[in-house]
Amino acid sequence: MPLEKVLIVEDEPVVRSLLQEIFTRRKFTVTLAESLAQAEAATLKESFDLVMLDIRLPDGDGHNFLERLATLPEHPLVVMVTGYGTIESAVACMRAGAFDYLVKPFRPSQIDILIKRGQSFRQLEQVNQLLSDDQEDALLVGKSPVMSRLRQLIERVAPTDATVLITGENGTGKEMVARELYRRSPRRQQPFIKVNCAAISENLIESEFFGHEKGAFTGATDRRAGRFELANQGTLLLDEVSEIPGSLQAKLLRVLQEREFERVGGTRTIKVNVRIIATSNRDMLAYIEKGSFRQDLYYRLNVFPVHVPPLRERPEDIMMLAQHFLARCSRRFGTKVTGFSSSAEAAMLAYRWPGNVRELQNTIERAVILTEPNRPVSSAALGLPSGQIGAGESLLTAAPFDFEQPEPVMAESAGATNGNADNGQVVVRPIAEMEKQAIKAALQQTGGNRTKAADLLGISIRTLRNKLQEYRAEGDPDLVGAGAEDE
Repeated sequence: MPLEKVLIVEDEPVVRSLLQEIFTRRKFTVTLAESLAQAEAATLKESFDLVMLDIRLPDGDGHNFLERLATLPEHPLVVMVTGYGTIESAVACMRAGAFDYLVKPFRPSQIDILIKRGQSFRQLEQVNQLLSDDQEDALLVGKSPVMSRLRQLIERVAPTDATVLITGENGTGKEMVARELYRRSPRRQQPFIKVNCAAISENLIESEFFGHEKGAFTGATDRRAGRFELANQGTLLLDEVSEIPGSLQAKLLRVLQEREFERVGGTRTIKVNVRIIATSNRDMLAYIEKGSFRQDLYYRLNVFPVHVPPLRERPEDIMMLAQHFLARCSRRFGTKVTGFSSSAEAAMLAYRWPGNVRELQNTIERAVILTEPNRPVSSAALGLPSGQIGAGESLLTAAPFDFEQPEPVMAESAGATNGNADNGQVVVRPIAEMEKQAIKAALQQTGGNRTKAADLLGISIRTLRNKLQEYRAEGDPDLVGAGAEDE
């Protein structure tokens, strides 16, 4: 982002004229002030991108004006200028919010360096703001009562340090709720560290949480800080916290209660000040009953519960979200799509969206790619299992090439029969049984390699292990000893 307007606050005529000449030659709009009073009046009239501020002025100290500039809605970058430079003065200015510190006399090349650094800094700020706004928009889209209630809960708990447990189905936006809690919290200027508890190996998760000392285990060639340590003074997101192995749950409980821990292989106690936000897509109480999760840890995490509703419980938001994702994808791909056809809207409203908002977003992204410019998205481009192609629509009008619609999964093989098969009805089997058959097939196809089978099934290795333990406990002869090797 280019810097365009500069305010020069300097009481020495020679220095003021020199700065004016330097910035004028670099195409800046320059405003001059000889005192704090004049500078104050200038900032009330207009905003500036950059302020060159002398520390010693006839009517006061530039430090005080620096602090006031930091409170402006569009605060400028401030460079403190002085003829009496000391390390203590420079440190004080930087702590008060100054962008840089310049000692007289200076060269024009120093100003050029300041300008380039300032432009890069402003560009980075803009990018971060765009990313934050993009996530915030996706979260706040919705007019349903459940979304209004969710916003109210976020506004109520965000300013506190309370531990929050966010529950909801996959794809509902639990991580986005966590980020919104962080952005609205007093810790928003501090680190936001995320750890996906389901994606880390059981052998490494303790080190990921708490760090390790050099030589603590094979491969620990250097000392490493863990996620708790990195998140000190900030916020730590424990994503899918229900997947933490039982061996680590007691240690995690101690850290949450005492806010202290030791690195793996270390003896020094490290104290941290961290706000905890956790998410889970599980029925936590059922997990506790099975013995898979500690009850005391659950109550320590569930200080303030927040449930993110599935998309099927807020149908009023479907089209609003769809329009939001359509506009965003159109900007991203540089194409213009003119909304949705009536049949596409009907298909989206009729669909149950088992993958929730994430599935809707991915569906719209695919549809935008498949839709010709200056045409509406058709139901064919959506490719929903329950969507019907409207009158006058076809795959060729929806996209420049054909694409295959996913075929429905049959509950039984062609040769299977039961009492209803003779009547021409589709045989329905329990989901749990179909799930078990899918796991058996994946293990058979991968030669018993659980890691490859989990990838094939689209689940975590820990989830697959848990399923196999359940089947073995049931005494399933086909799965006793199945998938004994991961690698």
